[in-house]
Amino acid sequence: MRLQLSAPSTKNIQKTIQVTGSKSETNRSLLLRALFPNISIENLSISDDGEVMQKGLQISSGEVDIHHAGTAMRFLTAYFASQPNKEVVLTGSQRMQERPIQVLVEALRSLGADIQYVKQEGYPPLKISGKKLTKSQVSLPANISSQYISALLLIAPSLENGLELELVGKITSVPYIKMTLGLLEQIGVDFIFEGNKIKVDPKEKVMDTKLVVESDWSSASYFYSIAALCEVGTKIKLSSYKQNSLQGDSVLSKIYTDFGITTTFSDNQITLEKTEESRQENVSYDLSNAPDIAQTIAVTCLGLGMGCHLTGLHTLPIKETDRLAALQTEMSKFGAKVAIDSESLTLQPISSIKSGVDVDTYNDHRMAMAFGPLALKTDLIVNDAGVVSKSYPDFWKDLKTLGFGVSEM
Repeated sequence: MRLQLSAPSTKNIQKTIQVTGSKSETNRSLLLRALFPNISIENLSISDDGEVMQKGLQISSGEVDIHHAGTAMRFLTAYFASQPNKEVVLTGSQRMQERPIQVLVEALRSLGADIQYVKQEGYPPLKISGKKLTKSQVSLPANISSQYISALLLIAPSLENGLELELVGKITSVPYIKMTLGLLEQIGVDFIFEGNKIKVDPKEKVMDTKLVVESDWSSASYFYSIAALCEVGTKIKLSSYKQNSLQGDSVLSKIYTDFGITTTFSDNQITLEKTEESRQENVSYDLSNAPDIAQTIAVTCLGLGMGCHLTGLHTLPIKETDRLAALQTEMSKFGAKVAIDSESLTLQPISSIKSGVDVDTYNDHRMAMAFGPLALKTDLIVNDAGVVSKSYPDFWKDLKTLGFGVSEM
């Protein structure tokens, strides 16, 4: 699906949007419910990733295909490895089979798991023969994707002897680890997180618990971008959000003050108000704890003619695509000058941006959504726009609600 995007008739937007539940919280909650069935969940994400996770958890034998869903790959690897009498081949898309998983497999093997590589050593597909894991001590590099760490923490309370996890080096993506631990706390699991060590106690049964999934802050980022590119006075209300969020991307409410956006919390809603024009020519952020919003911030800066230096992005090259290379390629089409290395991106300020650009999305939902708000500044075309279903199927419909021109070509 190719979509032609154009700006709303007014750039002073006054609208309310209901954003789907957090993909990150949904996948964690689903795994916990599979381990402890007396947990109930509200406001599940309607994303492809959430659906893939739900379907995967219902399979006991045979092939489990998670397509592009990286979180499901990591979480289901740990889940199936710890489930006696379950034997599956866990596979995914061609891109998924190029994304490394050896660190997690080795950690699970050290706990006694039976996992074999079907094709290439270190990568999916995986043949997993579930068994009772009785060993309880494991160590991991601290600077890897937090999903490896969360996968182990989520199964930890269901293990006979719990889990003692040592993280070696400087920990990155701490908010995602804390999100996982926050959910364990909500279901009554005891743990200690001190320094580089996390100890999770075993739990045979948990109390009856309703987990309410907060709406997705990563998805909110695109509305922050829209507000920043609109006129002063714009107000966009989003629900359902909490001021004490478990999601690391909630740092948006602080970052976007640099773009003139004030965030107000009230009755599980946030109001994004453009109160002033940004007076900055360049901004700099370390996004180690929130790498998923890097694309949004970079494109916001492009639209405002600002420069940016974004660091802490070492996980982006192994996402749905190499996001750093993809950003450099696509922003350059608009006339931007972009430099990247293995963990950072630098954008130079420019005075005007080209119109009529075809944006390629690389099977990456965030590439499609990050460039959507740029229609406020120039007409553009988004190729393979349906890829947004991975995390936010209603995205283009919600842009129409805000007045954007969105037409299929």
